[in-house]
Amino acid sequence: MSRCLLNIATALLLTFLLSASLGQAVAGKADITTTAEMQKSDDLPIWWKQAVFYQVYPRSFKDTNDDGVGDLQGIIEKLDYLKHLGIDAIWINPHYDSPNTDNGYDISDYRKIMKEYGTMEDFDRLIAEMNKRDMRLMIDVVINHTSDRHNWFVQSKSGKDNPYRDYYFWRDGKQGKPPNNYPSFFGGSAWEKDDKSDQYYLHYFAKQQPDLNWDNPKVREELYEMLRFWLDKGVSGLRFDTVATYSKIAGFPDLTPQQRQNFAQAYTEGPDIHRYIKEMNQKVFSQYDVATAGEIFGVPLDKAVNYFSSRREELNIAFTFDLIRLDRGVEERWRQKAWSLTEFRQTIGRVDRSTGKYGWNAFFLDNHDNPRAVSHFGDDRPRWRVLSAKALATLIITQRATPFIYQGSELGMTNYPFKSISDFDDIEVKGFWQDYVASGKVDANDFLHNVRMTSRDNSRTPFQWNTTKNAGFTSGTPWFKINPNFTQINAADQIDDPDSVFNYYRKLIGLRHAIPALTYGEYSDLDPNNDTVYAYTRTDGDERYLVVINFKEQKVNFRLPENMTIKKVVMESHAKEAVAMNATVLELQPWQSGIYRLN
Repeated sequence: MSRCLLNIATALLLTFLLSASLGQAVAGKADITTTAEMQKSDDLPIWWKQAVFYQVYPRSFKDTNDDGVGDLQGIIEKLDYLKHLGIDAIWINPHYDSPNTDNGYDISDYRKIMKEYGTMEDFDRLIAEMNKRDMRLMIDVVINHTSDRHNWFVQSKSGKDNPYRDYYFWRDGKQGKPPNNYPSFFGGSAWEKDDKSDQYYLHYFAKQQPDLNWDNPKVREELYEMLRFWLDKGVSGLRFDTVATYSKIAGFPDLTPQQRQNFAQAYTEGPDIHRYIKEMNQKVFSQYDVATAGEIFGVPLDKAVNYFSSRREELNIAFTFDLIRLDRGVEERWRQKAWSLTEFRQTIGRVDRSTGKYGWNAFFLDNHDNPRAVSHFGDDRPRWRVLSAKALATLIITQRATPFIYQGSELGMTNYPFKSISDFDDIEVKGFWQDYVASGKVDANDFLHNVRMTSRDNSRTPFQWNTTKNAGFTSGTPWFKINPNFTQINAADQIDDPDSVFNYYRKLIGLRHAIPALTYGEYSDLDPNNDTVYAYTRTDGDERYLVVINFKEQKVNFRLPENMTIKKVVMESHAKEAVAMNATVLELQPWQSGIYRLN
């Protein structure tokens, strides 16, 4: 049976099971969009649109050899946990050999497994065990740059006449200074001088991460062959890190003051970026059943669809950052700004519309590069943490996009209580400290106040499995700090608790699998200027579902728009009273959320 047919059959089976187990949840054929209705133009059932992904940060997920670092065997050990949650596919952060200057995003060998994570045999077993559970694996592809310890760069640095010199960007300085005024994402200049050759090499990120020269066809062919290596092993998905920066601006002119203020966007304006991605699609993607996702940080929203339109034959899924960076400055990217629900929902609307008819988005509220969702967009105080985590779960699983759940979100894990700069591990925070605090531009307390809320380290603390030593993550010394609230927030306590965040996610995922309208249905915000209640519909043919989320800690009476009435409750969190049939008003408790079938 083909995967498309299998997915449809699975959806129908889940519908039957949910009707028995969820009570008021959707039941019967009358509530299910038919297969014929699903097959519209480019909306044929596609596994990566229907799937719910789970992001695993391997270093912090589960350690099985007591060295304090998570590993591939740890992922294998917890596959049944993820299957129980309802996960279809897993995206893992870089698993390749690396000196870990940037936690694996500095790769020294693309065809070796990071020694802390295990062996190639472990990787092959991970694929095999996932196949047994009908789960797919997406790997992280980091090919804007390598580690400075990669053999290509070691050769490149050895001399100007070395054949690998042109694998990277080497330029002469200007009057004893770097070739131009490019800043690095991690602070300081994007150029590092090599005293031996008296030239500079380009690094958009850390100096240990030299940028690859995609203009060199030999580089591209090496990278394409590497991708085939992993796809031939059975990998089903490729997530491309900083994909929009592969093509550099010809001649490397200085950035204007305006460009420097938003240099992330300037770095995405290389003239050959789409030619390179199309070539990669033609030579690699088109030969496999593979989902391709791209991190397009810096790309203006109106240009995003150029990477992901199915008519352009480039990538499949867009990771945009307009929402998750809604409250961050463009220049001082570590600083948090105030945000409102109105801005939040209007951003979601713009991102949804940006796909047009032929594009497709990922939807996520946290990941390895951003703080914990419940601390960022919810309320992580003990009284409201569970309620707001469930409300955000409702949002994540009911968007017209592929949901990506970051490890620990299904438990409502929170930010870490950092106290000083020494508590941080992240190279980005340390670079910002040098640029802003050590230079005297920003007060240390002001800086720390902000990075406590915005730092990537918040999401990188080890997973909280149980109440034993080190939260059950490791019997050794953990590579990074364990959040002290693990005795209150952990998987062991939540798996068997029917009212837990974990089981709320589990039910939501089951609903998404069972109701095609929650995947393919049109998204419509009912009141984009409402700063208290976020209400929207998902409509597919004659089926229309209402999603309502109270983003406040006060009770609210929400009146449905004219001519809109509730047919039945599909699922609710924190509801005080049952909703009557044909109701036109919802009495919402603080942080209450719900999904309703409309008449």
